[in-house]
Amino acid sequence: MRADARANRDRLLVVAGAVLAEQGVDASMRDIARKAEVGLATLLRHFPTRESLLEALLRTSFDELTARAAEVETTGSPQQALTGWLRDFVAFTTHHNGVVTSMVKAIEEPESALHASCVALRAAGARLLTRAQDADVARTDVDGADIFALVSAFAWLGDQPGHEARAKRLFDVVLGAVLTDRAV
Repeated sequence: MRADARANRDRLLVVAGAVLAEQGVDASMRDIARKAEVGLATLLRHFPTRESLLEALLRTSFDELTARAAEVETTGSPQQALTGWLRDFVAFTTHHNGVVTSMVKAIEEPESALHASCVALRAAGARLLTRAQDADVARTDVDGADIFALVSAFAWLGDQPGHEARAKRLFDVVLGAVLTDRAV
C-alpha cells in the first residue's frame, strides 16, 4: 500500500473511532469521510461496507480483550481475573455506543467479518469462567455464552441515556449471583 493510502486509512480509522464513540455504530459514513478530510470514495475504497469499517476498528480491541483474558488467566485469583476482565469488557462495549448489536449479530453469523473475533472473545471469557468454576468460586450452571449475553445486556443498558449508574450497580449484583464467593 502506498504511503499516502496508508496515511488515509490510518486517519480514517482514528476519525471513525472518535465518531463512532460519539454517535454510535450508525454514524454516517459520509460524516466520517468529511471529518477525516477525505472523499467518500476514499473511505469506501478502504472500507466498502460499514461492517468492514467496524471490523477494522473493533478487531484490534477484541483481540486486545482476548489477549487480556489470556494474561489474567495466569495471574491473580480466578475470581479477580474473571471480575476484572468482565469489567474491562463491559467498559469497552459501553464506550462504543451500539457495538453490542454488531457483536451479537456477528457471533451468530459465520460469514460476518467480526465473527472470528467475537467467537475468540467469547471463548476467552469462557476459559476465565471455567477457571473460576474449577476453583469453586463461580456457579457451574453458567457458561461462556451466558457471560457473553450478560456483557451484551449490560452494554445495552449502559447505552440507554440515564442508565449508566444503574448498569454499573446491576453489574455488581449479577456478578455477585454468578460468583459463589460474593466479594466482587
